[in-house]
Amino acid sequence: MEKKLSSENNQLSSEHILGLLPHRYPFALVDKVIENIPGKRAVAVKNVTLNEPQFQGHFPERPLMPGVLIVESMAQVGGIIVTQMPDLPKGLFVFAGINNVKFRKPVVPGDQLIISCELLSIKRQRFGKVKAEAHVYGDLVCAGELMFSLVD
Repeated sequence: MEKKLSSENNQLSSEHILGLLPHRYPFALVDKVIENIPGKRAVAVKNVTLNEPQFQGHFPERPLMPGVLIVESMAQVGGIIVTQMPDLPKGLFVFAGINNVKFRKPVVPGDQLIISCELLSIKRQRFGKVKAEAHVYGDLVCAGELMFSLVD
């Protein structure tokens, strides 16, 4: 049975997200979508917990979420936007570029990332760009533009 959108703010459950994205543990980095406008915009939650594998080595004395995983979380929210576009071919979209990404504050276990992405452009149904931001407790922790490409 296919999971449907929640009627409240077009939310997506974790089960629905697993149906949209190819990522699985330990790389499934989106827990819930709290706002969803397919093909345009999405806002999602990533709960950062101490039991995630990256904290065993980054860093045991002072656990910090690696910046590359923050960016990957933002990219997965962008992927949720793209996978819901009916006019795009199905396939695997991967990073094609990362522009102007800035890390503003550290992200630590116990934080909740609120990630918002907005589609900026799609070209030739193969290349796209999203504007992405991640906040913790209302503070901007990371922002930038992410480009993706359809892999044959």
